Amino acid sequence: MACVPGGFFWRGSNDSQWKDERPAMQIELSTFLIDKYEVTVRKYQECVKSGACQLVQSNYLHMRKPDFPQLKANWFQARDYCKAQGKRLPTEAEFEKASRGPDGELYSWGNQAADCSLAVIKDKRGKRGCVGGFIHDTGTVANVGSRPAGRYGLFDMTGNAHEWVADWYHPDYQKCGVDCNGRDPQGPCAGRDTCPGFGHKVIKGGSWYWDADWARAAKRRDWQPSNEPPHHFGFRCAKSL
Repeated sequence: MACVPGGFFWRGSNDSQWKDERPAMQIELSTFLIDKYEVTVRKYQECVKSGACQLVQSNYLHMRKPDFPQLKANWFQARDYCKAQGKRLPTEAEFEKASRGPDGELYSWGNQAADCSLAVIKDKRGKRGCVGGFIHDTGTVANVGSRPAGRYGLFDMTGNAHEWVADWYHPDYQKCGVDCNGRDPQGPCAGRDTCPGFGHKVIKGGSWYWDADWARAAKRRDWQPSNEPPHHFGFRCAKSL
């Protein structure tokens, strides 16, 4: 795990194209730990063998390699894996700070445009562009840590697999209020397992399937925690100090 120092950071953006990222504002976090790598197929399947995790596998055989990120787990399975390790899912704010640092830079390495040398993303050649040589139309992720580490020594915070985080999704930071904007925000309902009126969780970090704009640290997407119909999301764990 890597240590992300506490303090203020710039979350969100003022991009008119993405209303759910607005407004950019400073958020304060306590120091926390976060996994350097996305949870791999190898690590997740070890948890399955121990009896602490439910079996889940990608329906694409080419995405089951041991050092690929574990894909297709739903939010509950990701949460339970982290619990089994004595950890938890990172909050949306923690993930974003770990990715972009305190100054609101666009990506996990800074403001330099995202390309295949820095992240596994979709490029002008399509979903296979950053990995190459693979004929499957879905494209593919790469081994975790295949690109240079970003800030705090973290890998694949930009690209490879989109990642589940702990928060329920609210489309408006301002209307969400203190749950989204106070110190150490945990999102609607302060991160409780059930949250009346909210049915989707937040996903962060971009992926091989989407382009550089979707890999920006401020970018948010949402999906049902049951992951139905299934999407190929990954995850990593965090820990409070």
